[in-house]
Amino acid sequence: MPQNVIIAGAGPTGLMLAAELRLGGVDVTVVEPRAGIDEHSPGMAVHGRTLEVMNQRGLAGELRSEGLFAWPRTPFSMLWLDLDGAGPEDYTYGLPQWRTERVLARHAAALGADIRRGHRVTGLTEDDDGVRVEVSTVDGERSWLRAGYVVGCDGADSTVRRLAGIGLAEHEVSRYYGVLGDVEPEEGEEFAAGLYPAGLFGAIPLGESTLRLMTVEFGAGPPDAGGPATEAELRASIERITGTAPRLRRARYVYRYGRPSVVARSFRKGRVLLAGDAAHVVFVSGTQGLNAGIQDAVNLGWKLAAEAGGRAPEGLLDTYEEERRPAAARACAHARAQLALMHPLEQVQPLRELFTELLRFPEVNRHLLGMPAEARYPAPEPGDHPRHGFPIEDAPLSCATGRTTIAEVLRPARGALFWFAGEPGPMVDRWSGRVGIVVAKPVPGIDADFVLVRPDGQIAAAGSDVARLERGLRSWFG
Repeated sequence: MPQNVIIAGAGPTGLMLAAELRLGGVDVTVVEPRAGIDEHSPGMAVHGRTLEVMNQRGLAGELRSEGLFAWPRTPFSMLWLDLDGAGPEDYTYGLPQWRTERVLARHAAALGADIRRGHRVTGLTEDDDGVRVEVSTVDGERSWLRAGYVVGCDGADSTVRRLAGIGLAEHEVSRYYGVLGDVEPEEGEEFAAGLYPAGLFGAIPLGESTLRLMTVEFGAGPPDAGGPATEAELRASIERITGTAPRLRRARYVYRYGRPSVVARSFRKGRVLLAGDAAHVVFVSGTQGLNAGIQDAVNLGWKLAAEAGGRAPEGLLDTYEEERRPAAARACAHARAQLALMHPLEQVQPLRELFTELLRFPEVNRHLLGMPAEARYPAPEPGDHPRHGFPIEDAPLSCATGRTTIAEVLRPARGALFWFAGEPGPMVDRWSGRVGIVVAKPVPGIDADFVLVRPDGQIAAAGSDVARLERGLRSWFG
């Protein structure tokens, strides 16, 4: 009998996962303490790889209508990377996180996800058949829900992670503290953004009269960690870094941050799983958290749907942690390296000068641009096609039934076999109930007779060896 799933947290990760599970035919309930989506958020970026995923679910157009735009520059530790040779997947796109969240909330609700706002998970008990979850309202009313699985997408202070007894991996902490604010500056006020001995100060235009100001103070902690961030706190932080107090009319939104980049020791414990910031916390620069969380959701969604629906091959759900935890650790390493190149400035300045020289090499730029989001899974074996394990790129397809695209074929979050060499044989036909089979004319740039693609867009098999194809079908689709 199919089992339902409870998701704690209706941020981007939780909403994307809810939609993926619904596409997989699973009943899902999302519990979220916030009554609604606040029209402000610390996150500001959507990465190219995330936009590829959104395109595969038919959401890229909605994001663009919300105001998505390509950032003209991308930094690494306040050193500007060269975008001349970058592809769309390497760009960072600007869009306030709350707008992304709004698109995903509509998407998940339209697919039938039960989103319960004003509720939070306060307890859970697991047994052989499922998980009993205590849910409390803001008024203190308690109720119990039953589910086959629970996924904590409830942020860096994850209650689900704590209740499941999953700890964070130990590492050497690079202490820092930062505050950001969306402000209206006084007319004529100019800001000297950059890297200083005491920290980092940035200024990003948000509109005609609004700037986002943000600071990072190295080796420091917040003056009042118990209370909410304030405009006065933002002003004081800017002055400590730059030596000059900013002239501001008002601050519309102020937010404090300062967590180390860290990964959970495990992404799964029995029937409890973690995704997004509950599984990994990354330095604020570049909005890595949102993008890593979306990648978690599309990796986990189809696997958990198959497990809950009783059609998963043995070990499928285990591959979520096997694939996404190393990817999260890599994103954390990227973030820690940026901090290490900033402080203490007088000691790291020679290294920054050397790094500036290295950035003249296109290969170095491409590596740093792709490192936070690029992950190759499933892992290739000797003789596999060179594109095995990489995300498939969108392309137009010409089929006997008409024209379509690779992204459109992947929209239902179902595996797909693209066949470019005549008609597939009987073996392929046997799998028509598990994957979509698309017979199309050869596509320029795809040097393969077939390409097997998982629901998350990763290439699971490619080439001309039908025996490899059958192994890929059995491994991932049962």
